[in-house]
Amino acid sequence: MTSPLRPRTLRGKLIAGQIALLTVVCLVIGGVSALALREFLDSNLDREVTTLKQPPPGSPGPALGINAAIGPDGTISGTIELPEWSAPRQLSPSGIEALAQLPGGLQTVDLGEAGEFRVVTDRMRIKGLSTGAADAVLWNMIWLFLGLATASAAAVVLVGRKIVQRALVPLDRVATTAARVSELPLHEGEVALAERVPDEDTDPRTEVGKVGAAVNRMLGHVGDALKARHDGELRLRQFVADASHELRTPLASIRGYAELARRANEDVPPHFAHAMSRVESEALRMTALVEDLLLLARLDAGRPLEREDVDLSRLVLDVVGDARIAGPQHRWQLELPTAPVVVVGDGQRLHQVLANLLSNARTHTPPGTTVTTGLSVHNGRTQLTVTDDGPGIPQNLQVFERFARGDGSRSRAAGSTGLGLSIVAAVVGAHDGDVSVASVPGRTTFTVSLHTGLSQQRHTTDPG
Repeated sequence: MTSPLRPRTLRGKLIAGQIALLTVVCLVIGGVSALALREFLDSNLDREVTTLKQPPPGSPGPALGINAAIGPDGTISGTIELPEWSAPRQLSPSGIEALAQLPGGLQTVDLGEAGEFRVVTDRMRIKGLSTGAADAVLWNMIWLFLGLATASAAAVVLVGRKIVQRALVPLDRVATTAARVSELPLHEGEVALAERVPDEDTDPRTEVGKVGAAVNRMLGHVGDALKARHDGELRLRQFVADASHELRTPLASIRGYAELARRANEDVPPHFAHAMSRVESEALRMTALVEDLLLLARLDAGRPLEREDVDLSRLVLDVVGDARIAGPQHRWQLELPTAPVVVVGDGQRLHQVLANLLSNARTHTPPGTTVTTGLSVHNGRTQLTVTDDGPGIPQNLQVFERFARGDGSRSRAAGSTGLGLSIVAAVVGAHDGDVSVASVPGRTTFTVSLHTGLSQQRHTTDPG
């Protein structure tokens, strides 16, 4: 689990690393310096204690530190004096007891409220000096060092951040180039992948330069792949267009001969008549498929559509009326504005768009399904909707892809080529519009949005 205090950016990590390194260095230097100073002060204090000449007890004059005598019977008596005291003080019983327990030589003893003393003991005398001055010097050095360490950390945060930001500017330029590439529409059409990392950021002698050079090589390979893909798409579209165009003539001949054989007056065996009717039916279905492929090829090639005023209200009435005849087992409803809605476009292709949407609803929903066709105008755009209360569309199905087919959740009692909705998307796109679908079990809505400048009020009718 990532700590919220842990830096996430590279800048933050570098600055945090600098602060951590500075902290460790300061602790090591401070610790070594404190130990060395402590050793020096203790050595200096030991030398002063050893050479200290205290006056005998009771004699006039200052007697800083401990000045005590050891009697023949081992009793200890004497005074203790500190610079901040106004006069010497007699050793307390607890102090005498602490001194009596000391072995010979240099020792450190704690005398309670008087503090710690460094003392030396011989057979007749005990003398010593307070360690308070040395401790004060040591603590002053420690606090000074902590202040310098804190100031250094603040300087790293302020100055180090500027240095790190400046050092990462080339990496920012590489990231900017990658971000621009990510915004290009690489998924379709011809893409001119001209974005490259600047030459100044491709020096292989630097870390960022290695990344920049690798990104440029990758972009070169991606550009070549995109060009190859586009060229392949163009060849495939041209092949589909040529094949579809060439198939129209033999299919027309097959249909003609099949119809001629069906209309012949001579008696023919039933199985022959059935076979000829199937030939004619399949020829018609294949002709529709060829026409769909040829239309998609023309739209892919950017062929211009007709531009004329199209009364969408009239078109919706006509197409829904045809759907009602073709699918009498469905309920067909209308939601139309009170005034006609007119857009500029290709009337025949818009007719095909709505016919394909209604055919899709009829084909992939069970009998008794209610299919509602709506027309409305909002914010300068005309919206044509086809809504059904059928079982819905599989969640991951890309319905506008060519030859896309659903699974058993939508009935396939009447087969389809899988091109109907792709034609809808292509025609709507050629009109500078867009089409979308929203589906949950019990409600599926296809929405076609086209440009218009009219504003209408909706009402609901039911043709049957």
